[in-house]
Amino acid sequence: MERSAPGMKRRTFFGAAAAAAALFTDLEDARADRGPQAARAPEGFVPLSIPGKVVKVTKSQCLEDNGLFPKPEAARLMLERAMAELTGKADLGAAFATLLHKDDRVAIKPNGIARANMSSNRELVLEIVRGVVAAGVPAKNIVVFEQYPKFLAGTRVVDASGALDPSFPLGLTTTVHENEDATMSEIVVGGIPTKFVRALTDATAVINVSLIKDHSICGYTGCLKNITHGATINPHAFHEHNASPQIAHLYAQDVVKSRVRLHIADAFKVIYDGGPLDKKPERRVPHEAVYATTDPVAMDVVGWRLVEKLRKEAGLASLKDAGREPSYLRVAGELGLGVFDENQIRMREVAL
Repeated sequence: MERSAPGMKRRTFFGAAAAAAALFTDLEDARADRGPQAARAPEGFVPLSIPGKVVKVTKSQCLEDNGLFPKPEAARLMLERAMAELTGKADLGAAFATLLHKDDRVAIKPNGIARANMSSNRELVLEIVRGVVAAGVPAKNIVVFEQYPKFLAGTRVVDASGALDPSFPLGLTTTVHENEDATMSEIVVGGIPTKFVRALTDATAVINVSLIKDHSICGYTGCLKNITHGATINPHAFHEHNASPQIAHLYAQDVVKSRVRLHIADAFKVIYDGGPLDKKPERRVPHEAVYATTDPVAMDVVGWRLVEKLRKEAGLASLKDAGREPSYLRVAGELGLGVFDENQIRMREVAL
């Protein structure tokens, strides 16, 4: 079994050189018709994509007594229902199989920058992994990755030493990239050279486990930014002008669009001010929800509006009046990355 261990920054999860060679062959072939470093789904498989559809599942009293972490059974039930409502498949494995093929190499990107009190929760990530395995993907072809060791530890998927939580299946690996581990050819976005990290580019499919948070620079951080600034080698180079339109332009790259297939928003808690680092714990509030979608723009619009609502209720200025409206979301819609128009977003809400 290959598990995280102290001092190990990177563990390959495909193992054999032949697997790596096959991946690079796939990418070379893809360049001819999908753009630089694009990936393709396994032959004959078309992943589910439903622009504008967002599922929200809520469950009262789903948090542990500390008010921070979801109860494991609640996380399981909420994810199962969210995926069923999104895909039309009641069985969790069948639901994930509409998005993933058994031959996919799957990377899961949580968000642990705010550490354990406001991160993608281990309980939800574990149920996502179980769904991926139930869809036929071997655990050895699944990696959970983050930017830095402390961020990954913040999700509680690993402990402070880097050891993987024993609840996860044998063979699954974790890695951190520290803004360095990239092997793709350099691309230029908005005049700035960059690369996406190997954990993302080695995968054929990516699941984004984002949060709903206020952000001190770009106003709102959710699905789009968790990938663009959590999986590149120089994220701080894309912070000028409230990171707009850079977030949209980064996500619009084929290397990203061809891989990210599913967005699960861990919304057991929400930060409406003082984000992204949970600097004002009194402005971190329970929300007791899990969202699922294939549309990152629609999900981010929903999350943005929730943050604005909470700010208004607390007597705070709107993000626009605060000088950090997330205008990159409008650009993302214009680039065809998802649905920005709220009138075209179809929200399915279920209370358990």
